[in-house]
Amino acid sequence: MTAEPAAAVRPRNRKQLIVEAGATVFSERGYHAASMEEIAAGVGITAAALYRHFPNKYALFAECANVMADRLVAALDEVPPDAALTDVLAAVTRVTVAHRAAGGVYRWEARYLDRADRRLLKGKFAHVVGRVADVVRREYPLPGEDLRAVAALGVIGSITMHHNSIGRRRVEDLLRASALRVVATDDLTGRVADAGLVELPARPVPRTRRSEILAAAIPLFERDGFAAVTNGMIAEAVGLVPSGLYRYFPGKADILAAACLQAADLLAQAVEHNLRGVTDPLAALTALTATYVAYSFEHSALNSVANAEVVGLPAGLRRPLVAAQREHIAVWEEHLRHARPDLDTRQARVLVHAGFGVVVEAGRHLRWRDTPEHRAAVAALLMSALDL
Repeated sequence: MTAEPAAAVRPRNRKQLIVEAGATVFSERGYHAASMEEIAAGVGITAAALYRHFPNKYALFAECANVMADRLVAALDEVPPDAALTDVLAAVTRVTVAHRAAGGVYRWEARYLDRADRRLLKGKFAHVVGRVADVVRREYPLPGEDLRAVAALGVIGSITMHHNSIGRRRVEDLLRASALRVVATDDLTGRVADAGLVELPARPVPRTRRSEILAAAIPLFERDGFAAVTNGMIAEAVGLVPSGLYRYFPGKADILAAACLQAADLLAQAVEHNLRGVTDPLAALTALTATYVAYSFEHSALNSVANAEVVGLPAGLRRPLVAAQREHIAVWEEHLRHARPDLDTRQARVLVHAGFGVVVEAGRHLRWRDTPEHRAAVAALLMSALDL
């Protein structure tokens, strides 16, 4: 007689598995492009089974957005109050690297939380920043402790924004050392003194209806979120009826992709111009730093939208944007490896992304208020991240 197959045993940690899978999908595809069916498939269950744990996608998303913050808070709570800064940063780095695939949720997708959930999440990260800043203040009592603490966390968090394959221990060492250099930056004004004077191509003047649409859409995307902005809202902003928008763009996603490509082209032009005739590797990296910082401040609205929304674009629209980003990163890698021959390609790429993470988090901390002093400070922190 054939024995009946044993009933499948539901794992006790199924809810945790769902949250892990959800955080990864939300990070890779964005909140609106992710589906409950895709998340359920990642756990090996049906969507119906998933809904027994979470009533809707938002409830799961809110849980995912909090899980990384909770992990960081818990890791820091285990570190003694009098611990050295290197131990504090090691705890943050260890958690972030271990969960890098899911970490993008809290960096960009949290904008889709409602006000109460966003306030809760903000409080948790304020606790993390405050803990790091307290130790920075104790060990490096220099001006701008909070800014340097935030920038150091930007170094560590940068690992969630790319897929460079490198061993865990190796990347932890790189990020921790880079973050320590950032908090030890003793001059936030003089290292890249011309950061506020670097030349960027002028923004295109909206002379055509198409360019007017691009110029009008980005502020709407930043204010309300890409998903909440309708074609009708964009059309109204430029004096068109909604159907008139389709004469210029097939859809809203095409508008975002076109605006991002336009910005990428401006950055590429600026890099080419400011590197012209520069042969010394350190001088080249100084020029790259000043250019990227200036670009980030001048195009902060577009960069914010792009970082949060491009991941959810259809593959055909996203592909040229990814290619442009890779070309830009390759320029940094080449000059960084000339300046620091001790680095291999993977290490250089990790540090380049760490530098970009500095700009994102330091710029946010400064609310992107564009002054020569702010540009110089962010540029100095980026150079420290690269050990230059």
